[in-house]
Amino acid sequence: MKKKEIKTEYASCENLTAEVEKVVEETEQVLVSEQTENEEVTTENGGAAVQTAPMLETYQEMSPARLVARRFFRSKLSIVGLVMVVFLFLFSFLGPVVYTKWEEDVPDRREVGNEIISETYNEYTVKGEDGENIIITEVLTVKERLNKFASPSLEHLLGTDDQGMDVFVRLMYGGRISLTIGFIVVILETLIGVLLGGLAGYFGGWVDQIIMRIVDIFNCIPTLPILLIASALIESWNVSADQRIYLLMVIITVFSWSGVARLVRGQILSLREQEYITATEVMGLPTWRKIFVHLIPNVMPQLIVSMTLGLGSVILYESTLSYLGLGVQLPKAAWGTMIALSNDPQVLKYHVNVWLPAGILIVIAVLGFNFIGDGLRDAMDPKAKK
Repeated sequence: MKKKEIKTEYASCENLTAEVEKVVEETEQVLVSEQTENEEVTTENGGAAVQTAPMLETYQEMSPARLVARRFFRSKLSIVGLVMVVFLFLFSFLGPVVYTKWEEDVPDRREVGNEIISETYNEYTVKGEDGENIIITEVLTVKERLNKFASPSLEHLLGTDDQGMDVFVRLMYGGRISLTIGFIVVILETLIGVLLGGLAGYFGGWVDQIIMRIVDIFNCIPTLPILLIASALIESWNVSADQRIYLLMVIITVFSWSGVARLVRGQILSLREQEYITATEVMGLPTWRKIFVHLIPNVMPQLIVSMTLGLGSVILYESTLSYLGLGVQLPKAAWGTMIALSNDPQVLKYHVNVWLPAGILIVIAVLGFNFIGDGLRDAMDPKAKK
């Protein structure tokens, strides 16, 4: 009995081994057939076989930043605005480095003719030897050699202004001042708005009430009249042209931060109820880390759009003040100051080359930043389908 059972068990083991070998052979045949179907065999130079690996289709997950960039560059207006802004930066900051024929505040004093500026008549009465009164009339003639209001030429690409200074060069330096003031003001007002809006939105209660009432006060103040009054006050201080630019940036910042603060406060009021903020409270993170590390970064898309749209407004404010004679003053160049020359009817009618280019650059700057802001707003919208 034992021998028979052993033989039967041995026979079943042999059958099992045969079945395993059969399955392995079938698997190898399937793998070889699949590999043969996916590989392309080409014969080159004497029948040598060269195998090319199959092309596998891969998928790559797009990051949020790349997705935003893809949406942004799909918009034609966004690309137009980007081209406008890049052109202005190259023209304003790289232009004076390339074109060095004239300086910002150096007039053209070539001898193009003696121009009579004014004549003054003074009369004196003296007594002669015989006691008679003799009237002496003194004529003072003031002449100046300046190449004023020159027409566009190879010497002056856009002509000269009323001071004999090159209009093309002053456009480039004026762009530097306008763009610099715009960016510095926007950065300062964003920092102030983020700080106060973040505190108001996170703490709420009496902190929110105090900060928001201050914001309401600044929103109720008419910005342009206050800027005019402040600029007139600065003019009475007899400060230099450079100091005037710095004070102008501070004044515009003081009256522009309230909108950013309200935007940040509204976003944080909704974000502080999210689960990840509850997790930071459980972890025991400090308050400043919750606000500036976990909350503010989630508000950055809206802040970037607000900053971009605000640049155009700041440039318009600066140009308006300069046009009214309360912004950037001579010898510094500013687009608004150059447009102010059109107040003279003769200049407005016969010397269009003096003031029109500055107006065109202001329009390009404002439109360019607005186009970019609109494109960023659409690209950063999480509900966008495209």
